[in-house]
Formats: sequence, C-alpha cells, structure tokens
Amino acid sequence: MTTPYDRPSDPAKRRSAALTDGPDRAPARAMLKGVGFSDEDLARPLVGVATTWIETMPCNFNQRELAQHVKAGIRARGGTPVEFNTISVSDGVSMGTEGMRASLVSREVIADSIELVARGHLLDGLVCLVGCDKTIPAAVMALARLDLPGLVLYNGSIAPGRFRGRDVTIQDVFEAVGAHAVGRLSGEELHELEGVACPGAGACGGQFTANTMSTALDFLGISPAGLNGIPALDPEKPAAAERAGRLAMDLLRRDVRPSHVITREAIENAIASIAATGGSTNGVLHLLAIASELDIPLALADFDRIAARTPVVASLKPGGLYVATDVHEAGGVALVARELAKRELVHAGATNVDGRSLGEIAAAVAERPGQKVVVPIETPLKPTGGLAVLHGNLAPGGAVVKLAGHERLLHRGPARVFDAEEACFAAVKARGIEPGDVVVIRYEGPAGGPGMREMLHVTAALVGEGLGDAVALVTDGRFSGATHGLMVGHVSPEAARGGPLAALRDGDTVVVDVEARELRVELSDDEIVARLAEWTAPAPRYASGVFAKYAALVSSASEGAVTRAPL
Repeated sequence: MTTPYDRPSDPAKRRSAALTDGPDRAPARAMLKGVGFSDEDLARPLVGVATTWIETMPCNFNQRELAQHVKAGIRARGGTPVEFNTISVSDGVSMGTEGMRASLVSREVIADSIELVARGHLLDGLVCLVGCDKTIPAAVMALARLDLPGLVLYNGSIAPGRFRGRDVTIQDVFEAVGAHAVGRLSGEELHELEGVACPGAGACGGQFTANTMSTALDFLGISPAGLNGIPALDPEKPAAAERAGRLAMDLLRRDVRPSHVITREAIENAIASIAATGGSTNGVLHLLAIASELDIPLALADFDRIAARTPVVASLKPGGLYVATDVHEAGGVALVARELAKRELVHAGATNVDGRSLGEIAAAVAERPGQKVVVPIETPLKPTGGLAVLHGNLAPGGAVVKLAGHERLLHRGPARVFDAEEACFAAVKARGIEPGDVVVIRYEGPAGGPGMREMLHVTAALVGEGLGDAVALVTDGRFSGATHGLMVGHVSPEAARGGPLAALRDGDTVVVDVEARELRVELSDDEIVARLAEWTAPAPRYASGVFAKYAALVSSASEGAVTRAPL
C-alpha cells in the first residue's frame, strides 16, 4: 500500500519539502491538517500570501477580500496558498501625535515579520498585499532579503471625496485645520469636509507616499505592470488579484527571484518615476533601503542626478491637479514610462515580473483620448524632476527638498528653532510664525525621534494659514507626500547624533539655495564647532521597547534609515 510519503516531491517545493515531506514530518502535517490542509495541499508548493490588513485606516481595508482572489490564482496554477497577516501604521491617522513615531519603525517590523514567517515555515514563494505607505517598501525589502520568487500587489488607491462640488483628498483636510485656525473655515465646514474626504477603502489618492511607491514598484518591475494602478474599489481589482496569484506560481515554477528583477537599472527607473510624477521624498528613503537589501550601491547623489535630467510629466496632487484614479482612467503609469522612454530617460530593457520589458509595457499603453494627467515630454510641466539633494554646513550628509508644488528655489531668513513637532505646531496655531521665517524642527530624525516623523501636521497648517509660499521649513524628520511648499527634510547627520542642526539658535540666518544645491547657516565653521562643543545630546525619549531598539540600530536618513545589527 502506497502512502503520500512515497510520492516524489514537486520540484517547485524547493524549501517546503523539508517541512512537509516524508514520515519524519508527520507531526508538522498533523498540525497543518488541523487548519484544514489536505495531503494534496501539502504536496504542492506553499506560497505565502502576506496581507497588511488592519482596522485603523481605509488604506489596507480591502485586503482580506483581495487575498481570497490571490489564493484562488495560486490554487489554479497548482500551488497551496498560506495566508498570514502583519501590521500597518496609518500616517494619516497618527500624524501630529506621538503615534507618528511608529510609522517608519513599522517598515522594519513589517519586513522582519514577513521574513520570519517565510523563514519559519519554509515557504516557497510570496505574494505581498500592500496599501499604506510603509507596507509597500517593507514588502519589497522582505522579498529582496529572502530572494524568494514572488511579487507585490498594491491594493489600490481610494477614490477622491466630493466637497461642495470639488474633488478632495486627505491633504485638503490637513490644510483645512490651518484654515480653521485663522478663521477662514468654520467648524461646521471642517466637520463636513472630514466626513466626505475618505469615501471608502484604498490608500490616499494623491501622489503621496503610497501612490509614489506604487508607481515606483511598476518601474522596479516587482509588481505586475498596470495592476497596482487599478483603484481599490474598481470591479477589475479582484481579477487583478487572481492574476497576481497565477503569476506568482509561474515565477515559482521558473525560479524567477527578486534579485533577477530588481537591478541597478530597475532602481534608476524607479527614481525617474518619482521625479517625473512629482512624487514623495519618502521614496528616497525607501529605494535606498530596498537597494541595501540587495547590496546594490545607491547614494543620494544618484537621486539628484536622475531628477535633474527628468522632467515632470504628470500633473498629480499635491503639486498638480489630479489623483491616482485619474491616472488609471488616463491609461496608467505606463504613460509616464512611454514619455520617459522617448528620451531614453529609463532603461527600457529592464524586466517586469510579468515577463515584459519596461519598453514593451510603455509601447503597449492604451491612452484615453483627451487625457490631461500625463503630458508629452516635449511640453513638460517642469523641466526637471520633483526633488533635489542639498548639502552644506547644515547638512554635510545631505538633505532632500521637494520641488513639485512650489516655484521658489531660494529662501533666506531667520531661524525659528523647535526641538519637537508639537512645539512647532503650537507656535503655528498661535500664529507665531512670520513670513520669511525658516522653521526648523530638530530631534525628529531616525534615532532622535525616534522614527523620523512626517511634518504634515505642521506644513499643512502653514499652508492653511496662507504661509506656504512665505516660509521655508527644515527638519531632520520627514515630510508627507501630501506636503507642498519649500520644505527640506532628511537632514543628515541628524541633530540627536550631533549634526549641525543641533547648533542652530533662534535668529540665525539660514539659506536654502536649490540651484546651488546648498543648505547653510550664515555662521563660521569655528562658531558651529564651538557651539557643538557645548552641546549635550538629549536623553533618549524611550528607554525600552521597540522605539529604544530602533533608535539604537537605525542608520542615518542618507542611508535609508535601515536597521542594522551592531558590530
């Protein structure tokens, strides 16, 4: 009498055979049968379906449903899906609070948790469903670290809300807080706006961090071309999820791994996509982190070089007029690839997990007649990309400035120095910031925060008060993708680790000179050194727990704020 023990192992069970095959693995099979798996299921390759579903935001809220369709696709191609969940932290919900410190930290926790499940259960492949900002790079980091066949699927963008005859996003709500503070918007109007801005499941609609990274994943090739851009509640999204599951099995059968897809050329394509769409500066952090997982050399200078040669060809909020659902209706982000390919600003031969090259994807795009979201590269919205990298005596290790959404390239003014975001927001709310000021928020870097909080609570309030075009803001923290105005973030080294921001005092003259690629304070080097000699590092905000561990292990923003084992 033969038993399942006697069957030859499926060749695609490169890892899971050690978990499920043979008489010695009977205890493991017994446990798995308790979940409902059969002998037939366990004879097939085990493919993880990682979701980041959570009930704290709309961004990931449709993932439970989409996971079922991914699993159906895996089964249809002879695999056994194994669904598991990890965490997510909503930037939009936690913004402006202590909770925002958890956002960037969550990227590392998500990547680590996906890695642990895949390693602990010897999974053969992975499909990762992502939504809110940090879940996207985290999933790619985990896939790259594991180098397992698989892909990442974005669960889609939210539809815009409607407020008094116009489309609105969560950006409008943040800016409305500032407008309410100065009496330009009533409490009733603010309450009405908050009730309609987020009409259902899906990640934030503008080219904020989630859609920036979704676009980047198309250009990286690790997401099937065109599937990320289907909005969260579009009737086509379930079919896209099933297709992703089928494709993951094809990758597994052929042993196509992330290291085959995410090359230096693919990363340069992703950088170009961020520049061409006026995307979030958070993309800098995340691509640095992804590159580090694959030991691909990447530096801030690469972002500046690529952005400087890449025109902005997509009119997307916050710097433009449209949102992600408009991109989908126009034809998708392949329109951006098509325009960049015209001038060889992308590596057209880079491959996608769907088997096509970026050039083939760009050539096949179907453009909706009359669309105005993506413009011809011959008549770009801006001649150079949406970000630049600055250096100088305030940022020896570099800083990142977002260029989309404002026209100013030079600002010189007195520093208004705050040692935490809350203190700055209180000053903004009290109308204590003057036109011409350079608002400085320090001790909010990767280690000092810890967690490098985004400053949207402050920047949106400044815009809402009418100061968005009259001040500059400099921080060792981050900015939301919804931020616009002259804002410089990721200042390295950060203040908590003795960076020059720690030497600044109220009234010092700070210069942001984008054309010269410079961020400086008008002080002599000797004066900066003397001030830092008298400086004492602040006590860590957390003595134990995940924040303390993160602060001890995290690298600088110029290296992607990745965590590393101590030497």
